[in-house]
Amino acid sequence: MTTSRRLADRKVERFQKNITKRGSVPETTVKKGNDYPVGPIMLGFFVFVVIGSSLFQIIRTATSGGMA
Repeated sequence: MTTSRRLADRKVERFQKNITKRGSVPETTVKKGNDYPVGPIMLGFFVFVVIGSSLFQIIRTATSGGMA
């Protein structure tokens, strides 16, 4: 009975330290600045493709004479 009580006290002591550390995040893990997941060249290319394809579709619809 004393061995299990001693082990239980050791466990409680070990995890008691973690309770006071909850919620404290070091400053190094917090992101600072404007880091975009996509670069400006890829964003420009994407905009070019989307606007270009929509313009192409409009021109194609206008030259075909309506809904075709």
